[in-house]
Amino acid sequence: MATKTVQPIHGGLRGTIRIPGDKSISHRAVMFGALAEGTTTIEGFLAGEDCLSTIACFQKLGVEIVQEGEKVTVHGKGWKGLEEPAEILDVGNSGTTTRLMLGILATQPFHSVVIGDDSIGKRPMKRVTVPLREMGAQIDGRDDGNFTPLSVRGGQTKGISFQSKVASAQVKSAILLAGLQSEGTTSVIEPALSRDHTERMLEAFGVEVKRDGLTVSVKGGQVLKARHVVVPGDISSAAFFLVAGAITPNSKLTLTNVGLNPTRSGVIDVLQQMGASLQIENERLEGGEPVADLTIETSTLHGTEIGGELIPRLIDEIPVLAVLATQAKGRTVIKDAEELKVKETNRIDTVVSELTKLGATIQATDDGMIIEGPTTLSGGVVQSFGDHRIGMAMAIAGLVASDSVQVERSEAISVSYPTFFDDINKLSEK
Repeated sequence: MATKTVQPIHGGLRGTIRIPGDKSISHRAVMFGALAEGTTTIEGFLAGEDCLSTIACFQKLGVEIVQEGEKVTVHGKGWKGLEEPAEILDVGNSGTTTRLMLGILATQPFHSVVIGDDSIGKRPMKRVTVPLREMGAQIDGRDDGNFTPLSVRGGQTKGISFQSKVASAQVKSAILLAGLQSEGTTSVIEPALSRDHTERMLEAFGVEVKRDGLTVSVKGGQVLKARHVVVPGDISSAAFFLVAGAITPNSKLTLTNVGLNPTRSGVIDVLQQMGASLQIENERLEGGEPVADLTIETSTLHGTEIGGELIPRLIDEIPVLAVLATQAKGRTVIKDAEELKVKETNRIDTVVSELTKLGATIQATDDGMIIEGPTTLSGGVVQSFGDHRIGMAMAIAGLVASDSVQVERSEAISVSYPTFFDDINKLSEK
């Protein structure tokens, strides 16, 4: 296990970096390319551990995939071309791989077993296995199919109308993917709008997707056609440097190629409502996704309330937004974020425990946290708990601490941002 020491930055962060490819879109590009007819090429692929797990799983399903850094070529097999895997499908730390692949495997006429690391083994899968069983798939596993390892025997499935209790793109995507190979129409109704990368990319691959408010529907039997995919930069990765630029004295930095999908851009709304000096430039569309360059500089911030429909649009950014709040004047309240409890870690508990070690005035609530600021953070030793977003959030806290911060289990960061510390070094060089 690695430990990374982060030193306070006194001269500011300055310069330009290109944000790595979006993790959610990279996963889907590989999966949809595997299911498509023809050869799909991907540019800007995120070569992090999670997305590499997706490639490895689909290679075990008989799909030829060639990955060279950010360029990936997927030789599609079509829905009926996937092969029964001779090995267990190991998803590593990737919840996206797990849940979306379950939706695909649910319709395949063969047996497969899905397993992941210790963290995946604690994440709830009934939210997808229950509706997939309702569609006709046979899925078994610990706690009646709630935890990996999961055994899947797919086959003939029928479309359903599913009312999801959570606004989750992974749940929605798993059911829609199963629906594409099921009899009839499959619909998912959400309590709030979750990220819509699946719907956008399915349409790009030639699938008809119907949207009506919070309901998304697909008809079974549709064929995916291969295409060229350009992956925009991941706004969840950009969030760490947006916060760093806003709170580190004497900073001004530009992040290029950032995806601004409206179902993902809640962090931009929060930065603006807290008073951040943020410019959005060069707005454009790439592969059906809105993209822009973002410039952030040291800002005078004030506390705010984050909750309601905003939460699904920034759920992954809450750990670093908590760091932002420690440097803002007044109280910041984060609520309606129970979903944080079932991420790679219980992110409510881990954020509060680790920021408390650094002297933050922060307390946990049942559905979020309350932070008072501004607070001068101290140095110390913190833990990622194997959660990449916790590790990066603590590293950003270290940039404004009074002394060095040691982030234990820092290797987890490579899951989504392999060049994270290289980019910090680049921006801090004078």
